Amino acid sequence: MAPDELSLSQARRTALRAQGLDRPRRPRAGDGPSMRHLMAVVERTGLLQIDSVNVLARAHLMPAFSRLGPYDVSLIDRASGRRPRRLVEAWAHEASYVPPSTWPMLGWQRRSWRDRWWGERDGFVREHARELDEVRRMVRDEGPVTACQVHARFADHHPHTGGGWWDWSVAKRALERLFFVGEVAVAGRTTSFERRYDLPARVLPPDVLAAPEPAEADAVRALVEIAARAHGVATVGCLADYFRMSTARAAAAADELVESGVLVPVRVRGWARPAYRHRDATVPRRATGAALLSPFDPLVFERRRLQELFGTRYRIEIYTPRDKRVHGYYVLPFLLGERIAARVDLKADRRAGVLLVQAAHREEHDDRVVPSPGEVAAALAAELALLAHWLGLAGVELGDQVHGDLVGPLAAELGTAVGR
Repeated sequence: MAPDELSLSQARRTALRAQGLDRPRRPRAGDGPSMRHLMAVVERTGLLQIDSVNVLARAHLMPAFSRLGPYDVSLIDRASGRRPRRLVEAWAHEASYVPPSTWPMLGWQRRSWRDRWWGERDGFVREHARELDEVRRMVRDEGPVTACQVHARFADHHPHTGGGWWDWSVAKRALERLFFVGEVAVAGRTTSFERRYDLPARVLPPDVLAAPEPAEADAVRALVEIAARAHGVATVGCLADYFRMSTARAAAAADELVESGVLVPVRVRGWARPAYRHRDATVPRRATGAALLSPFDPLVFERRRLQELFGTRYRIEIYTPRDKRVHGYYVLPFLLGERIAARVDLKADRRAGVLLVQAAHREEHDDRVVPSPGEVAAALAAELALLAHWLGLAGVELGDQVHGDLVGPLAAELGTAVGR
């Protein structure tokens, strides 16, 4: 049977529906989005990537805002830090929050890390086996504990003599290795965003602990299905990237999912690579949503996919020298309808109490169905005002050295919307 064929517009709308970004946010009565709404976002996306950069808001907080609007961020703290946990930390798409049911599916990755680190190649594990045992004991007897607490304990017990494993960075490495291989889990985060490490038996829900760990092939297939559902339509490369697995693993799993009818081969016009559509994916007639997307949003994880879907070449310029940055330090794509219509460099200036716009650029597209600069600026100004409100900031301001071809129209809109 010949594969289905999708236009590029249909593929975009399919992807946006899968991510819950194809329509305007629904107004919420009362206290706003609830735990049920948050977990519906996680069910769609499959995971929330964690990153320590806090120039605007921490990475795992933004995807829910993009889909729900202003919500109480303590919902994520409750979901990940209290029993029964609805979210747990795992190494998935980098460090991520995942539903507890996903934890067993990542067991093959944890075994891979153990084989690598506990083999002869890893000097740290060989040199610090005794200290690792002490950390295990501390977690068992005193958990949950932070890396700083471990460092302090060993600094007291092992006087510093000009070096040694109890340096904070090394204490952290010990805990991280135990976390990667599944000997410890994360019970939550402190107010300063430190991990609190504990035994998996005290973190994971009982039903997850009691369930047998799936075989590697079954686990990989389940992860690829989660990725496929989150994408709507995707290439093997996209599916592999979602949980950071090899393309060979993802391709084998995709073939099996095609055989079982979960995935349907499709051709997307303009794509050189074959693609797959999840059987539950739908193509909305229109996409009418608007959202600022974190650099770590699942929709923009895979940069080649972003370019193939939206024609947007995007990279994070955090580590690019200032004089070589094109669009700014912490740049968020702005989704309007089915287009990435702009990109904006933002900073939460908490001391001044404002959301600072440091650059604003309009995206160019080859086709004719493109919003005007004024339309883009008006929609972006409304989204910025909503973001500022959510972050507890008084308003939106343009930075002293703001740049970009959308600055003029945006300034006019902000002057009206924010009262500057």
